[in-house]
Formats: sequence, C-alpha cells, structure tokens
Amino acid sequence: MPNSRLSAPERVYRRRRVTVFGLLAVVLLGAGYTSLAVLRPIPANAAELATTVPISQPATSLAWPGFGTGAIGAVGIDGILDDSGVQQSTPMASITKTVTALVVLDEMPLAAGDDGPTLTLTDADARIYDETIAEGGSAAKVAPGSVFTERQLLQAMMLPSANNYSVTLAHWAFGSMPAYLRAASDWLTAHDLAGTHVADSSGLDSSSRSTPADLVAIGKLALAHPALSEIVQEQSAELPVIGKVENTNKLLGRNGVIGLKTGTTREAGACLLFAAEATVGDETITFVGVLLGAPNHRQLNQAVTSLIASATAGFHEVQLVEAGDSYGSYSTPWGATADIVAADSASVVVWQDAPVTVTPTASAVEFADEGDEVGSVTFEHDGESIVVPLVLEDELAGADLGWKLSNAFG
Repeated sequence: MPNSRLSAPERVYRRRRVTVFGLLAVVLLGAGYTSLAVLRPIPANAAELATTVPISQPATSLAWPGFGTGAIGAVGIDGILDDSGVQQSTPMASITKTVTALVVLDEMPLAAGDDGPTLTLTDADARIYDETIAEGGSAAKVAPGSVFTERQLLQAMMLPSANNYSVTLAHWAFGSMPAYLRAASDWLTAHDLAGTHVADSSGLDSSSRSTPADLVAIGKLALAHPALSEIVQEQSAELPVIGKVENTNKLLGRNGVIGLKTGTTREAGACLLFAAEATVGDETITFVGVLLGAPNHRQLNQAVTSLIASATAGFHEVQLVEAGDSYGSYSTPWGATADIVAADSASVVVWQDAPVTVTPTASAVEFADEGDEVGSVTFEHDGESIVVPLVLEDELAGADLGWKLSNAFG
C-alpha cells in the first residue's frame, strides 16, 4: 500500500501546481468573458421617427364671369383644374379651326420652322371665297394662280380666322369636305374627345360643338404641336395676295397669353381658347383654358385676364423641407444620441389645397458618423415623389469597452 504521506517538498510542489492552474483558469475565464463581451453582436438601434402630417395650403376661388361656360387646365396636369357653367357640348365657333389645323397636320406633318409643301390656288378656291362671303363668314382674299405654303395656309386660317382658307386646307389634305369630316371624326375618337363634333372646317355651322373640358384638351394638343404652337403665338404674318394679316386674339402678348384661337358667331357668342404662362416660384405654369358665350370680346378679354390672375394665385410654391430639419433621433442603451435631419431643402408647386404626404424612413444602426445617410423622407403629390436624404446631425458613438464588459450578456 503506497505511503499517503507527502514530503514537504512534494506538498510545496502540489500547492504551486494548484495555484498555477487556478490562476490559469481565472485568466482563461477572464479572457473568455472579455472576448464574449467585446465580440458579441450588439443589436442595431431603431430610429425614433417624428410624427408627420400632410402639408396643404388654403384654397382660393377662381374669378369666373357671370356669363357663359368655361374650363381651365394646365400643361402637365391631366384633365382640368376648374370649370364654370354648364359643362355640355356647345357651339365653339372658329375655335373649330384649331381642330381643323390639328387634323390637317396629322395628315400633312409640318415641323417647327418649316414651310411645308406648296399649293397653287385655283378657280375652285375663288369660288370657296365667294361662298364664304355669301354665307356671312370671315374671309381673306384669293387669287387663282397664287402659291401658298402649308404654313401660310395655316396662318391665313388661324390668325385672321379666314373661313375660306379652312375649306381650302381641308380640300387639299383630304380631297373633299366629306372626306375631311370623316378624318376629323376619326381623329376626335382617337383622342378620346367624345364631347366634340365638327360639321364643317370653320365653325360657322352651329353643329360644330364641343365641351369646355374637351376644348382644354384640344388646346393642350395645339400647344404640343411644334408648328401650330408657333403659328398661334404670331401677332401677324405677311401672306401672298392677302398681305399682312393680324391675329384676332387681342390678348396675345399681354398677361402671359401665348395663344390660341378666337371665335364669334351669333349662337356661340364671343369665345376664346387661350393659353397663358405664369411664374410660380421657380416654375412656369402654362394654363390652357376656354370661355364660351361672352356678350362681346371686350368683356371676354376682361374675364380671361381676371381668370388667369386668379388661377395663378391658386398655385402655391410649398416649402417641403429645409436642410437641417429634424425627422427623429437615435438613442442607444449606452447613452449615445444623435438627431436625424434632412440633408437638403426641397419645395414643390401645388394647385390649391392639394395635400402633400410626408413619409420618413430610417434604418436601424449600431453606430454611425456625423453626416452618414441613414434614411430618407418622401413627399408625394399628384403622383410625383420627391425624395430627400436623411443624415445624422452628429456622431452616434458606438458602445465603449466598459459598457460592453458590464453588459456581456445583454
């Protein structure tokens, strides 16, 4: 049986071994704890976002006259902005010539600045002139053998509003009036203008009718055409045989008006399909509107001028955000904080009281530097989205070693 008693040196050796292994265990445990504390993943900190509400402005009333019927829209905005009077199909007088121009240009395209092909007038065109005078329509002189370009024929029809040249154009493009009317009907259908019907090329026939909303759409199409938009903005033109012709639109060049077409008959009254530019903030708004059934052109022009001014006041430049505006913050368990702010400023032009919704988003982060992008704020209006980056106003410091050692297990 082995001797259980150890000598003194053996006991010292054993004690030393226990001490060394104990210290080693403590060191290993400490190292493991420290590694756990330092290396364990720390959950990212969710943003605390501010509550937002839609941005809106007060609405204003448009200055519609007490007569007739009308509507107004703006290029780039679908449909109309506002209307007045009974919105039904009504005689449109010489505004009909805008349809004639668009249908002819669809058949015989004309680029901006181009003159197009030429037509030599004949005795048939002289007879058209005589018939126009006989029926009491507006007319411009004709000389058989004179040569007109397509642009000049359009100028003769649109500026002095010569009915006979609308017939000449229709015959040239389509061969006859019935063929033109069929083409015009097809064109109106293709452009979803169900409230519009043309019975002639000039509008003298009261069966040539349209709704205010359709006429706004037709005006937008006229402005979008590279050649026609040039012609309707001309104050005058020098034409073969006829000489200098003046635009019948007396508002042209005043109060931002850039077109489009006048009209007058006993049934329709004084009418104007108009376009006008107005500056709102840094944007240019192009209005397209129509007034039908005015007692005379003096009152009509006064009403259109007031309408344009009130419509301009209906647009607002809304400051959506200024750089540095706060949309929330981060707060960490170890006491670090940082505000979430807009990186840029942004504004938008809105119509009347149309709301702008505000939606901020931000990612969860553990730590980040000053100026780091952490999210965005989205402003939505009328199908348009404006996105502004969100950044940290200050550094969001990460957890230090002391906090990690104190919170190794979360």
